[in-house]
Amino acid sequence: MRPMAETLRGKQVILVGGSGGLGAATTESLAGEGAELVVVYRSDAVRAQRFASVATLLQADVTKAEDRRRILDAAPRLYGLVVFAGIPARVAAPEEFEQGLRESLEVNFLGPLLLAREAVERMKAAGTPGAIVLFSTMQAEAIFPGSTAYATPKAALAHAARILAKECRGRANIRVNVVCPGVNAAGMAEASIARGKYQRFLDENVIPRYGRAEDVARAVRFFLEPDNYVTGQVLVIDGGLTL
Repeated sequence: MRPMAETLRGKQVILVGGSGGLGAATTESLAGEGAELVVVYRSDAVRAQRFASVATLLQADVTKAEDRRRILDAAPRLYGLVVFAGIPARVAAPEEFEQGLRESLEVNFLGPLLLAREAVERMKAAGTPGAIVLFSTMQAEAIFPGSTAYATPKAALAHAARILAKECRGRANIRVNVVCPGVNAAGMAEASIARGKYQRFLDENVIPRYGRAEDVARAVRFFLEPDNYVTGQVLVIDGGLTL
């Protein structure tokens, strides 16, 4: 019988946003497993430095073509790509909506999707099977008023990821899946939790607790499993909130 989990030791994995609130737990987990990691950060070099001993660190912006090339060049034997990157795209006034939506489309949809597609081309050319995990949001799976600028690009990303998964199935065996986090006490939701924005979900017995970065790390690791038989799926990790 096959073991329940195969090791990722020696496999090259790129983690875009791997030093951030949600990504750090995944980086720590994969580093402990002996994976060869490239951690990409956009601006916070200080936070990324905590992983300097276990990963190659690279400052880059996935919305820029040259930076995407540098990211992929850093992992010539690429097995896995995980893209945590995103911006909250909160629009405070109607006159800010168009600009907020355009910025969100660039960071939350175009950059991650283009990087994923470019990674696939390299993996196909090398004949390397592997796994890609993109990050959407629970707001792309359920309707939340005021979330258009953020949720719409994320919903588009989830749909595009499933198309890419279909294009990569079969002999190529490049699995593409999506994680949709809920309210996590890490990353972008931390400030909102501190303001009490989501307290009602606890008070009304909707969720048992807020999510943790470790909940996300377990899902990413599942999708990265070398013998995984899952592709084209969208996994919502929200404790049942969107039910």
